[in-house]
Amino acid sequence: MIDLAEAEGANFHFEEKVWDVNLPEGKIYTGTTEKGEWKEYDYDIVFGCDGAFSRVRHKMQRRSRFNYHQEFIDVGYKELTIPANEDGTHKLDMHSFHIWPRGKFMFIAMPNMDGSFTCTLFLPFEGEVSFEKLNTKDETKKFFNTYFPDVTPVIEDLTTDFFKNPTSALVTIKCYPWTYWDKVALVGDSAHAIVPFYGQGMNAGFEDIFALKEIIGRFGDDWEEIFKAYQLERKPNADAIAELSYKNFVEMSSMTADPMFILQKKIEKRFAKKYPKKWIPAYSRVTFSNQPYAEALANGNAQEEIMKEIMKMPNIEEIWDTDAVDKKILALLK
Repeated sequence: MIDLAEAEGANFHFEEKVWDVNLPEGKIYTGTTEKGEWKEYDYDIVFGCDGAFSRVRHKMQRRSRFNYHQEFIDVGYKELTIPANEDGTHKLDMHSFHIWPRGKFMFIAMPNMDGSFTCTLFLPFEGEVSFEKLNTKDETKKFFNTYFPDVTPVIEDLTTDFFKNPTSALVTIKCYPWTYWDKVALVGDSAHAIVPFYGQGMNAGFEDIFALKEIIGRFGDDWEEIFKAYQLERKPNADAIAELSYKNFVEMSSMTADPMFILQKKIEKRFAKKYPKKWIPAYSRVTFSNQPYAEALANGNAQEEIMKEIMKMPNIEEIWDTDAVDKKILALLK
Protein backbone atom coordinates (compact mmCIF):
# COMPACT_ATOMS: atom_id res chain seq x y z
CA MET A 1 0.00 0.00 0.00
CA ILE A 2 2.88 2.36 0.72
CA ASP A 3 4.27 1.69 -2.77
CA LEU A 4 0.88 2.46 -4.32
CA ALA A 5 0.55 5.67 -2.31
CA GLU A 6 4.05 6.81 -3.22
CA ALA A 7 3.29 6.15 -6.87
CA GLU A 8 0.46 8.68 -6.54
CA GLY A 9 2.78 11.28 -5.01
CA ALA A 10 2.40 10.65 -1.28
CA ASN A 11 5.42 11.29 0.95
CA PHE A 12 6.07 9.26 4.11
CA HIS A 13 8.05 10.58 7.09
CA PHE A 14 8.98 7.74 9.43
CA GLU A 15 10.35 7.97 13.00
CA GLU A 16 8.67 11.34 13.53
CA LYS A 17 5.95 12.16 16.03
CA VAL A 18 3.39 14.96 15.81
CA TRP A 19 3.80 17.32 18.77
CA ASP A 20 1.68 20.30 17.76
CA VAL A 21 -0.82 21.44 15.14
CA ASN A 22 -1.76 24.89 13.91
CA LEU A 23 -5.42 24.33 13.05
CA PRO A 24 -6.24 27.54 11.14
CA GLU A 25 -3.14 27.27 8.94
CA GLY A 26 -3.00 23.48 8.54
CA LYS A 27 0.55 23.22 9.89
CA ILE A 28 1.99 20.16 11.64
CA TYR A 29 5.06 20.17 13.87
CA THR A 30 6.97 16.90 14.23
CA GLY A 31 10.11 15.69 15.92
CA THR A 32 11.67 12.76 17.70
CA THR A 33 11.13 14.23 21.20
CA GLU A 34 8.77 16.81 22.70
CA LYS A 35 11.63 19.06 23.82
CA GLY A 36 13.86 18.62 20.79
CA GLU A 37 13.96 20.35 17.44
CA TRP A 38 10.73 20.27 15.45
CA LYS A 39 10.06 20.26 11.72
CA GLU A 40 7.18 22.29 10.27
CA TYR A 41 4.96 20.91 7.53
CA ASP A 42 2.47 23.21 5.82
CA TYR A 43 -0.60 21.56 4.23
CA ASP A 44 -3.82 22.66 2.58
CA ILE A 45 -5.75 20.03 4.56
CA VAL A 46 -4.84 17.90 7.58
CA PHE A 47 -6.43 14.54 8.36
CA GLY A 48 -5.83 13.45 11.95
CA CYS A 49 -5.49 9.66 11.80
CA ASP A 50 -3.22 9.50 14.85
CA GLY A 51 -5.15 7.15 17.09
CA ALA A 52 -7.13 7.16 20.32
CA PHE A 53 -4.82 9.67 22.01
CA SER A 54 -4.57 11.91 18.96
CA ARG A 55 -2.45 15.07 19.10
CA VAL A 56 -4.62 16.60 16.40
CA ARG A 57 -7.78 16.01 18.43
CA HIS A 58 -6.07 17.25 21.58
CA LYS A 59 -5.50 20.56 19.85
CA MET A 60 -9.14 20.65 18.72
CA GLN A 61 -10.27 19.96 22.30
CA ARG A 62 -8.90 23.34 23.31
CA ARG A 63 -11.33 25.08 20.96
CA SER A 64 -14.67 26.42 22.17
CA ARG A 65 -17.71 24.10 21.88
CA PHE A 66 -15.70 20.94 21.30
CA ASN A 67 -17.35 18.00 23.12
CA TYR A 68 -15.22 15.10 24.30
CA HIS A 69 -15.99 11.94 26.27
CA GLN A 70 -13.54 9.20 27.26
CA GLU A 71 -14.46 6.08 29.20
CA PHE A 72 -12.24 3.18 30.21
CA ILE A 73 -14.06 -0.04 31.06
CA ASP A 74 -13.08 -1.89 34.24
CA VAL A 75 -11.76 -4.82 32.21
CA GLY A 76 -8.23 -5.01 30.85
CA TYR A 77 -6.69 -7.52 28.48
CA LYS A 78 -3.55 -9.57 28.00
CA GLU A 79 -2.59 -11.45 24.85
CA LEU A 80 -1.24 -15.01 24.89
CA THR A 81 -0.46 -17.57 22.17
CA ILE A 82 -1.38 -21.19 21.58
CA PRO A 83 1.43 -22.40 19.31
CA ALA A 84 0.90 -24.79 16.43
CA ASN A 85 1.57 -28.49 16.70
CA GLU A 86 4.98 -29.67 15.52
CA ASP A 87 3.50 -30.55 12.12
CA GLY A 88 2.00 -27.06 11.76
CA THR A 89 -1.59 -28.06 12.48
CA HIS A 90 -3.92 -26.33 14.95
CA LYS A 91 -4.32 -27.64 18.49
CA LEU A 92 -7.97 -26.57 18.53
CA ASP A 93 -10.61 -26.51 15.81
CA MET A 94 -9.26 -24.13 13.18
CA HIS A 95 -12.71 -23.21 11.87
CA SER A 96 -14.04 -21.84 15.16
CA PHE A 97 -13.84 -18.68 17.20
CA HIS A 98 -13.29 -20.09 20.70
CA ILE A 99 -14.82 -18.40 23.77
CA TRP A 100 -14.58 -19.40 27.41
CA PRO A 101 -17.22 -17.15 29.05
CA ARG A 102 -16.96 -16.67 32.81
CA GLY A 103 -19.42 -13.89 33.60
CA LYS A 104 -17.36 -10.77 34.25
CA PHE A 105 -14.34 -12.13 32.38
CA MET A 106 -13.51 -14.44 29.49
CA PHE A 107 -10.77 -16.03 27.43
CA ILE A 108 -10.90 -16.15 23.63
CA ALA A 109 -8.79 -17.80 20.93
CA MET A 110 -8.73 -16.94 17.22
CA PRO A 111 -7.00 -19.21 14.66
CA ASN A 112 -4.09 -18.01 12.52
CA MET A 113 -2.92 -19.33 9.16
CA ASP A 114 0.35 -20.68 10.64
CA GLY A 115 -1.43 -23.10 12.97
CA SER A 116 -1.24 -20.94 16.07
CA PHE A 117 -4.02 -19.14 17.94
CA THR A 118 -3.96 -15.55 19.11
CA CYS A 119 -5.55 -15.61 22.55
CA THR A 120 -6.80 -12.82 24.78
CA LEU A 121 -7.67 -12.86 28.45
CA PHE A 122 -10.22 -10.16 29.34
CA LEU A 123 -10.25 -9.69 33.10
CA PRO A 124 -11.13 -6.91 35.59
CA PHE A 125 -8.19 -4.85 36.81
CA GLU A 126 -9.33 -5.04 40.44
CA GLY A 127 -11.54 -7.35 42.48
CA GLU A 128 -11.72 -10.87 43.83
CA VAL A 129 -10.88 -12.36 40.44
CA SER A 130 -8.69 -9.83 38.67
CA PHE A 131 -5.28 -8.95 37.31
CA GLU A 132 -4.28 -7.45 40.66
CA LYS A 133 -4.52 -10.95 42.19
CA LEU A 134 -2.15 -12.52 39.63
CA ASN A 135 1.29 -11.49 40.81
CA THR A 136 3.19 -14.78 40.87
CA LYS A 137 3.52 -17.79 38.61
CA ASP A 138 1.75 -20.00 41.17
CA GLU A 139 -1.21 -17.60 41.38
CA THR A 140 -1.45 -17.50 37.60
CA LYS A 141 -1.30 -21.28 37.22
CA LYS A 142 -4.00 -21.69 39.87
CA PHE A 143 -6.19 -19.13 38.13
CA PHE A 144 -5.99 -20.86 34.73
CA ASN A 145 -6.37 -24.35 36.23
CA THR A 146 -9.49 -23.16 38.07
CA TYR A 147 -11.25 -21.22 35.33
CA PHE A 148 -9.72 -22.48 32.06
CA PRO A 149 -8.43 -26.02 32.76
CA ASP A 150 -8.67 -27.07 29.11
CA VAL A 151 -6.52 -24.11 28.04
CA THR A 152 -3.44 -24.75 30.17
CA PRO A 153 -2.35 -27.95 28.36
CA VAL A 154 -2.19 -26.20 24.97
CA ILE A 155 -0.34 -23.01 25.96
CA GLU A 156 3.36 -23.64 26.27
CA ASP A 157 5.20 -21.44 28.79
CA LEU A 158 1.91 -19.98 30.00
CA THR A 159 3.32 -18.06 32.94
CA THR A 160 6.33 -16.82 30.98
CA ASP A 161 4.07 -15.35 28.32
CA PHE A 162 1.69 -13.99 30.93
CA PHE A 163 4.29 -11.89 32.69
CA LYS A 164 6.17 -10.96 29.52
CA ASN A 165 3.15 -9.47 27.76
CA PRO A 166 1.64 -6.18 28.96
CA THR A 167 -1.77 -5.75 30.57
CA SER A 168 -3.58 -3.14 28.51
CA ALA A 169 -6.68 -1.00 29.00
CA LEU A 170 -9.76 -0.61 26.80
CA VAL A 171 -11.26 2.79 26.07
CA THR A 172 -14.21 4.26 24.20
CA ILE A 173 -13.75 7.81 22.90
CA LYS A 174 -16.47 10.03 21.49
CA CYS A 175 -16.11 13.63 20.36
CA TYR A 176 -17.70 16.30 18.19
CA PRO A 177 -17.18 18.13 15.92
CA TRP A 178 -14.76 15.97 13.97
CA THR A 179 -13.65 18.85 11.76
CA TYR A 180 -12.20 22.35 11.93
CA TRP A 181 -13.65 24.50 9.16
CA ASP A 182 -12.16 23.44 5.82
CA LYS A 183 -8.68 22.67 7.18
CA VAL A 184 -8.73 19.67 9.55
CA ALA A 185 -10.72 16.43 9.95
CA LEU A 186 -10.41 13.52 12.36
CA VAL A 187 -10.52 9.98 10.98
CA GLY A 188 -10.60 6.57 12.67
CA ASP A 189 -9.72 6.14 16.34
CA SER A 190 -8.88 9.80 16.74
CA ALA A 191 -12.60 10.51 16.23
CA HIS A 192 -14.21 7.32 17.60
CA ALA A 193 -12.07 4.78 19.46
CA ILE A 194 -14.09 1.71 20.50
CA VAL A 195 -13.61 -1.48 22.49
CA PRO A 196 -12.66 -4.47 20.29
CA PHE A 197 -15.55 -6.86 20.87
CA TYR A 198 -17.15 -6.52 17.45
CA GLY A 199 -13.87 -6.58 15.53
CA GLN A 200 -14.84 -3.36 13.75
CA GLY A 201 -12.34 -0.77 14.98
CA MET A 202 -10.18 -0.74 11.87
CA ASN A 203 -13.14 -1.21 9.56
CA ALA A 204 -14.90 1.80 11.09
CA GLY A 205 -11.87 3.88 10.06
CA PHE A 206 -11.98 2.42 6.56
CA GLU A 207 -15.65 3.37 6.37
CA ASP A 208 -14.70 6.96 7.22
CA ILE A 209 -12.46 7.00 4.14
CA PHE A 210 -15.12 5.32 2.00
CA ALA A 211 -17.64 7.97 3.06
CA LEU A 212 -15.18 10.79 2.40
CA LYS A 213 -14.51 9.49 -1.11
CA GLU A 214 -18.22 9.45 -1.90
CA ILE A 215 -18.80 12.90 -0.37
CA ILE A 216 -15.86 14.41 -2.26
CA GLY A 217 -17.52 13.12 -5.41
CA ARG A 218 -20.61 15.16 -4.52
CA PHE A 219 -18.97 18.41 -3.46
CA GLY A 220 -15.77 18.56 -5.50
CA ASP A 221 -13.19 20.79 -3.80
CA ASP A 222 -15.60 22.56 -1.43
CA TRP A 223 -13.91 21.21 1.70
CA GLU A 224 -16.11 23.06 4.17
CA GLU A 225 -19.20 21.34 2.73
CA ILE A 226 -17.32 18.03 2.46
CA PHE A 227 -16.37 18.12 6.13
CA LYS A 228 -19.88 19.12 7.24
CA ALA A 229 -21.44 16.23 5.34
CA TYR A 230 -18.73 13.82 6.51
CA GLN A 231 -19.22 14.34 10.22
CA LEU A 232 -23.02 14.44 9.99
CA GLU A 233 -23.01 11.10 8.16
CA ARG A 234 -20.38 9.29 10.15
CA LYS A 235 -20.94 10.43 13.76
CA PRO A 236 -24.22 8.49 14.29
CA ASN A 237 -22.62 5.37 12.83
CA ALA A 238 -19.52 5.69 15.00
CA ASP A 239 -21.71 6.01 18.10
CA ALA A 240 -23.68 2.97 16.99
CA ILE A 241 -20.67 0.68 16.58
CA ALA A 242 -19.37 1.85 19.96
CA GLU A 243 -22.65 0.70 21.53
CA LEU A 244 -22.69 -2.55 19.57
CA SER A 245 -19.11 -3.31 20.60
CA TYR A 246 -19.75 -2.92 24.31
CA LYS A 247 -23.00 -4.88 24.12
CA ASN A 248 -21.13 -7.71 22.44
CA PHE A 249 -18.68 -7.88 25.34
CA VAL A 250 -21.59 -8.39 27.74
CA GLU A 251 -23.03 -11.01 25.43
CA MET A 252 -19.76 -12.88 24.93
CA SER A 253 -18.64 -12.89 28.56
CA SER A 254 -21.93 -13.30 30.42
CA MET A 255 -24.60 -14.73 28.13
CA THR A 256 -22.97 -17.33 25.86
CA ALA A 257 -23.00 -19.83 28.74
CA ASP A 258 -26.73 -19.27 29.47
CA PRO A 259 -28.87 -22.13 28.08
CA MET A 260 -31.80 -19.78 27.37
CA PHE A 261 -29.58 -17.37 25.46
CA ILE A 262 -28.19 -20.28 23.43
CA LEU A 263 -31.75 -21.40 22.73
CA GLN A 264 -32.68 -17.87 21.60
CA LYS A 265 -29.78 -17.86 19.16
CA LYS A 266 -30.84 -21.28 17.83
CA ILE A 267 -34.33 -19.92 17.19
CA GLU A 268 -32.93 -16.86 15.42
CA LYS A 269 -30.57 -18.96 13.31
CA ARG A 270 -33.34 -21.34 12.30
CA PHE A 271 -35.73 -18.51 11.42
CA ALA A 272 -33.05 -16.60 9.49
CA LYS A 273 -32.27 -19.69 7.44
CA LYS A 274 -35.97 -20.21 6.68
CA TYR A 275 -36.72 -16.53 6.01
CA PRO A 276 -33.38 -14.97 5.00
CA LYS A 277 -34.96 -11.78 3.64
CA LYS A 278 -37.05 -11.20 6.76
CA TRP A 279 -34.42 -11.80 9.44
CA ILE A 280 -30.81 -10.67 9.07
CA PRO A 281 -28.99 -10.72 12.43
CA ALA A 282 -27.25 -7.54 13.56
CA TYR A 283 -23.86 -9.26 13.39
CA SER A 284 -24.43 -10.22 9.75
CA ARG A 285 -25.60 -6.70 8.93
CA VAL A 286 -22.46 -5.23 10.48
CA THR A 287 -19.94 -7.75 9.19
CA PHE A 288 -21.24 -8.89 5.81
CA SER A 289 -23.07 -5.90 4.38
CA ASN A 290 -22.62 -2.20 3.64
CA GLN A 291 -25.55 -1.25 5.84
CA PRO A 292 -24.66 1.70 8.11
CA TYR A 293 -23.91 0.79 11.72
CA ALA A 294 -26.78 2.97 12.99
CA GLU A 295 -29.31 1.06 10.89
CA ALA A 296 -27.83 -2.29 11.97
CA LEU A 297 -28.14 -1.24 15.62
CA ALA A 298 -31.74 -0.11 15.18
CA ASN A 299 -32.70 -3.34 13.40
CA GLY A 300 -30.88 -5.39 16.01
CA ASN A 301 -32.72 -3.63 18.84
CA ALA A 302 -36.05 -4.29 17.12
CA GLN A 303 -35.17 -7.97 16.73
CA GLU A 304 -34.20 -8.17 20.39
CA GLU A 305 -37.64 -6.88 21.41
CA ILE A 306 -39.26 -9.52 19.22
CA MET A 307 -37.13 -12.28 20.76
CA LYS A 308 -38.09 -11.16 24.26
CA GLU A 309 -41.70 -11.96 23.35
CA ILE A 310 -40.72 -15.26 21.74
CA MET A 311 -38.79 -16.41 24.79
CA LYS A 312 -41.89 -15.76 26.93
CA MET A 313 -43.91 -18.33 24.97
CA PRO A 314 -45.04 -21.26 27.16
CA ASN A 315 -42.85 -24.35 26.80
CA ILE A 316 -40.48 -22.54 24.45
CA GLU A 317 -37.83 -25.17 25.17
CA GLU A 318 -40.09 -27.81 23.59
CA ILE A 319 -41.66 -25.79 20.76
CA TRP A 320 -38.69 -23.68 19.68
CA ASP A 321 -38.45 -25.30 16.22
CA THR A 322 -42.18 -25.38 15.40
CA ASP A 323 -44.40 -23.43 13.03
CA ALA A 324 -46.03 -21.75 16.03
CA VAL A 325 -42.80 -19.90 16.78
CA ASP A 326 -42.33 -18.96 13.13
CA LYS A 327 -45.87 -17.55 12.94
CA LYS A 328 -45.34 -15.53 16.12
CA ILE A 329 -42.13 -13.97 14.78
CA LEU A 330 -43.76 -13.21 11.42
CA ALA A 331 -46.67 -11.52 13.19
CA LEU A 332 -44.35 -9.42 15.34
CA LEU A 333 -42.33 -8.37 12.29
CA LYS A 334 -45.38 -6.72 10.69
